[in-house]
Amino acid sequence: MLTRHAIETGAYRQQFEAMPGLWTPERIDASLDATLRERPAGADEVWVFGYGSLIWNPAIEFAAHRVARLEGWHRSFCLRMLAGRAGCERPGRMLALEPGGETTGIALRLHAERLVDELRLVWIREMVLGSYRPTWTKVRLDDGSDAHAIAFVADPSREQYERDASVATAAPLIAQAAGPIGSNADYLFRLQAALREHGIGDAYVDALAEAVARAQRGAGQRDAMSVPGGR
Repeated sequence: MLTRHAIETGAYRQQFEAMPGLWTPERIDASLDATLRERPAGADEVWVFGYGSLIWNPAIEFAAHRVARLEGWHRSFCLRMLAGRAGCERPGRMLALEPGGETTGIALRLHAERLVDELRLVWIREMVLGSYRPTWTKVRLDDGSDAHAIAFVADPSREQYERDASVATAAPLIAQAAGPIGSNADYLFRLQAALREHGIGDAYVDALAEAVARAQRGAGQRDAMSVPGGR
């Protein structure tokens, strides 16, 4: 599992060094600075909208967390993945947000005095290949209040972007992909479990998890059949 130490020491970034499009630390810092300059008026508190692994493994310090709903965006495994939880021989899919629908996730409110330091860790984690567009959004918290939150949405101009993120296309890839920090399927199953723990439903995630589990069961049965005496 990804750790704060791996992000801070550069061990996380090393996994991507052979990949085209790797962002330099300077470019990552420039993206963070540009996003902070676009901070909306009235955004006294800064939140980060977690819709994937930031829910169960934030790896940053935060002051508060709340269930939050983001209108106008939906979860999509639309980013081709060749490192981390995948490899060139077993590519997988990364989660992002695409326009349309809505997403319920977890909003993390950052400490004002540690804002830049903690956001830099998030940027190193999410922007290592520049696959996302950091976007200021307005989310509705579970207490009925609104908050300004940074969400990392898919950047369709990047080479990692895949237009077809349907269950039929993504599930076979996720079922077999694995890399240095774990399997793609484990990510998906952890996401589903984390959403359920917080009382959040996502039909797309549930359908993907069911399809991936089914594919893995089928692969296991085929492996057993191929072993002498395994019939």
